[in-house]
Amino acid sequence: MAALPLLRAGGSCRRHRRLLIASSFSSCSTGGGRAAERGERPDSAGLGFSPPAHSHNDWIGPPDKHSNLRPVIFYVPPEESPLERRLREARQEAQACNQRFWARHNCAFRQEKEEFIYSRLKAKGREMRDETGQKATLNAEEMADFYKDFLSKNFRKHMQYNRDWYKRNFTITFLMGQVALARALRWLRWKKKNVER
Repeated sequence: MAALPLLRAGGSCRRHRRLLIASSFSSCSTGGGRAAERGERPDSAGLGFSPPAHSHNDWIGPPDKHSNLRPVIFYVPPEESPLERRLREARQEAQACNQRFWARHNCAFRQEKEEFIYSRLKAKGREMRDETGQKATLNAEEMADFYKDFLSKNFRKHMQYNRDWYKRNFTITFLMGQVALARALRWLRWKKKNVER
């Protein structure tokens, strides 16, 4: 029996995080309208999983095959404040940027690794497959040359990514603090109003 992909429903600090088996949500959504008809969220199109429309949590899906990152479908409350919307959009933008960077990076890594192995095997007069049909490999020392060169060649890209990552996370953390403060003040006003009654 095939293993079912796991989806994680997550929410605020007060909610417990839980793992759910998503047998009915594992197929790709084909669009907003059809997703809504099936009781799914329209923002899950193309992710390979769809949380139910009635869910009040963020959903974390299985790792993407290109970036190895887990996609998140963010819950949008019906009465989302402008500040909460800014926070959600900042988180979505950070997720999209991370997805793009790591998908491109991993694709380039795999391609350059294959080219490196091919060129080294060709220089040794060997084929890509051995006599048993197994893919030929290089030893750890030879591969260390590739890893070192790849990291050196991409050093500036990684530094720029890290700078952008820190900026985005600082913004998200600042917005999270503002949202938490706004919610606390709203709760205090509500409590004060109920005490006065």
